[in-house]
Amino acid sequence: MLSRVLVARTGFPGPFRPKLITLVRRAVRTRHYSGRTEAAYVYWIKRYVRHRGLRHPSELGPGDIREFLGALAVRDRVSAATQAQAAAALLFLYRQVLDRDVPELAGIARVLEGVTRAKQPHRLPIVLSRDEVRRVLAVLEGTPRLVALLLYGSGLRLLEALELRVKDVDAERREIRLRRGKGGVDRVTVLPEAARGLLAEHLMGVKVLHDRDLGAGAGAVELPGALARKLLRAAWDWRWQWVFPASRLYHDRRTGERRRHHLHETMMQRALARAVERSGIAKRATCHTLRHCFATHLLEDGADIRTVQELLGHSDVRTTMIYTHVLNRGGHGVKSPADRL
Repeated sequence: MLSRVLVARTGFPGPFRPKLITLVRRAVRTRHYSGRTEAAYVYWIKRYVRHRGLRHPSELGPGDIREFLGALAVRDRVSAATQAQAAAALLFLYRQVLDRDVPELAGIARVLEGVTRAKQPHRLPIVLSRDEVRRVLAVLEGTPRLVALLLYGSGLRLLEALELRVKDVDAERREIRLRRGKGGVDRVTVLPEAARGLLAEHLMGVKVLHDRDLGAGAGAVELPGALARKLLRAAWDWRWQWVFPASRLYHDRRTGERRRHHLHETMMQRALARAVERSGIAKRATCHTLRHCFATHLLEDGADIRTVQELLGHSDVRTTMIYTHVLNRGGHGVKSPADRL
């Protein structure tokens, strides 16, 4: 029913008018946003339309947007980040898809003016000690261990590690180049010496798998942006293959090709959760915890905070400064009065 109602007012004649969600997807892909951003925007726009009784967004205005965002905080009790994401999706809809130049929609801050805001908890990140990291890595084996080693040794986000291409790893210079990371920004981080041998051995196995796929008429991977049109054979090129390919091929319905995607993040999340449990660590440690450990342990070793900021890819040093509050200094370096009794 929703698909029948969501028809954009674009001037296309009768049956040729694109549906709203089609226009949203087109606008997102034109700006080269990630697939996850596209899925999130589509989700929030559909939810907004349903919330307003399936009325077309062009018939609604800033008041309707604020009522919806307020309901998310009051009724659904979403987090501040979730509320901001919903606001960003609706801001994109009105400004980029419907071309509505409304002063109240000048930015997320303006959209959220007068809205009941979701509470923003101020939590410090969970950090493992060096010994705890060793224990977790000792439990892991094979590909999950190598991925975890890169999360901790290079400060990568989980998807950044899983989306690495062969060409992004420079073993000679001991660096990893992250292409179009969070925020669409490239950066360079360190390739740990402890991972070089394991990674070289792993890539030998990946190369054998890729050659086998080529021999079977497969071997292509998805390419970012318009590279598939610009570099016609790049999808089969070894340099563009995933460092951590999935175990199974899939059939791409758009191209008709048999392709191999990278490992799914849930595989790594489950593996790390089991490793933390088996190592007997009583902390809620996740894959992202290893990135927190990377930053905290670098600062403990005396690294400059600006260097850590660049390695992590933070746009604002204030984001990096949170790790100065979790340094291993035993309660800000003070001695408990109980120890003086």
